[in-house]
Amino acid sequence: MNLSEMRTRVRRDLHDEDSNNYRWTDDELDRHIDHAVRELSLSLPLEAKANPTTTAGSRELSISSLSDLVVIEAVEYPVAKYPPSYVRFSVWADTLTLLVDQVPAGGEDVYIYYGKLHTLDASGSTIPTPVEDLIAIGAAGYAAMEWASFATNRVNVGGDETWRNYLTWGQDRLAAFMQGLAKHSRKNTVRVRRLYRPYQPKDSQSTDWGP
Repeated sequence: MNLSEMRTRVRRDLHDEDSNNYRWTDDELDRHIDHAVRELSLSLPLEAKANPTTTAGSRELSISSLSDLVVIEAVEYPVAKYPPSYVRFSVWADTLTLLVDQVPAGGEDVYIYYGKLHTLDASGSTIPTPVEDLIAIGAAGYAAMEWASFATNRVNVGGDETWRNYLTWGQDRLAAFMQGLAKHSRKNTVRVRRLYRPYQPKDSQSTDWGP
């Protein structure tokens, strides 16, 4: 699946296949497709792995090179152990801090398992095949909502209810899109998460930890 194929699929859903009289331009549909891809990426990011090294006397690692970062799932340190040694960590801006007792000696490998934005362009896609239809549903919904907003209080060849029909159809598509995102969300995937999450104080019945 590439961008052109996805655009064709979205046009088919929108019944906008007359190349001599497109209602949406390619650029407009590309924008809605990108919107849907980004929403999918927040629920089901592309899995990636980085391998930075520690600096002597510091628990901090720069993550500025992790492009299109969505979420950090786990940090393994030290590496090459069995079972893997996952440690607690915290993130602020472009710095990840290892919450370990011993200060790293420097030059040691660290594995960072993270999720990033998916890509969908002219050359291909990182989107899993089972959710490609979901992208088309979301993009079509966004396109219909945009057109309904634009057509409100305008004269339409299809009649005064044209914009309302697009609005209703777009809302239904987006509802299905959001339900699909919830179904495929990484939060619903069974994973071993012991020591995966950044350190945060536990909920207390008597102490207010602040916002």
